[in-house]
Amino acid sequence: MSITVTGIERAEDEVLTLAAQGGDVSALAQLLERHRPGMRAVAVSVLGPGPDADDVMQEAALVALRRIGDVRNPAAVGPWLRMVVRNTGRAVLRDARRIEPVPDVPIPSSSVTPEQILDRHVMRDWIWEAVEGLSPTLRLPFVLRYFSLRLTSYQQIARACGIPVGTVRSRLSQARARLARTLEATAEDGHAETRTRTRAAWAEARATLAAAERGEFAKVVADRYARDVSLYAGAEMLGGTELLLAGMESDLSAGVRQRPVHVVAGRSLVVWEMDLVNPPDAPDHCPPGVAWIMAFDQGRIDRLTLWHTPRPRAGVQSATAPHIGSSPS
Repeated sequence: MSITVTGIERAEDEVLTLAAQGGDVSALAQLLERHRPGMRAVAVSVLGPGPDADDVMQEAALVALRRIGDVRNPAAVGPWLRMVVRNTGRAVLRDARRIEPVPDVPIPSSSVTPEQILDRHVMRDWIWEAVEGLSPTLRLPFVLRYFSLRLTSYQQIARACGIPVGTVRSRLSQARARLARTLEATAEDGHAETRTRTRAAWAEARATLAAAERGEFAKVVADRYARDVSLYAGAEMLGGTELLLAGMESDLSAGVRQRPVHVVAGRSLVVWEMDLVNPPDAPDHCPPGVAWIMAFDQGRIDRLTLWHTPRPRAGVQSATAPHIGSSPS
């Protein structure tokens, strides 16, 4: 009898997983609910009972929301969910030992483009609608943690947002809890705007860089940025439009070029992650990469925060004022 029941459960899991991979949010909710006891048991076995186990359960649900499309054997979704919980719990333990977390939950091949990942994960549209309902202070660390490529550790997020690591943890915990409630409340809704926004953001990133190389960055800023736009590095305000234009001009004059590698796009927050390509005669002019974190107000960018990928070794800092590519001094 137990074999029959197991067979039935696996068949039901397969049907629900395939539906969830097709964008059926209620099917995913059923999967998470039916496997909750096993997921919870794994969380407690790794971390013990308490708030850490609760956080891991919430984070595992978010991983499932974003990566259900990666499940290759739909009938074995239960072991996959428990593996996500186990890996997430181990990451918490590593972080507690002050070691950078290693993302060992299954991720797509590096040869897959972000656009292809987005197309395969139709649930992301639904997630983003819930993310938009978070307050700005909760939204930014949440987006960096779960949607960026390079700003995912607590330490990196703290630096980018200009807040303590403990505050990052607290805000992520609040965001996860609120998102869970919002997702539950909107489980019957479908949203198809995020894919369109993300494609448009990719196009705009490329168009902005092309315009800058043509000497037309000032026009882009006039068209897309608020007149009193603020340029930040973490919590430190560096200046406004003049510094933004001067920084871009300085980097271009030095032969530095930017190449978009990842885009995150919501209605009120957009992140462009760029590789920085230094000229051969000045290989240490800029760090390896930069993220443009753009907050919108009434359709215009009113705050731009720059976060720079740490240099792999001590290099020569630019001797001029802060640039779009160069780390602010």
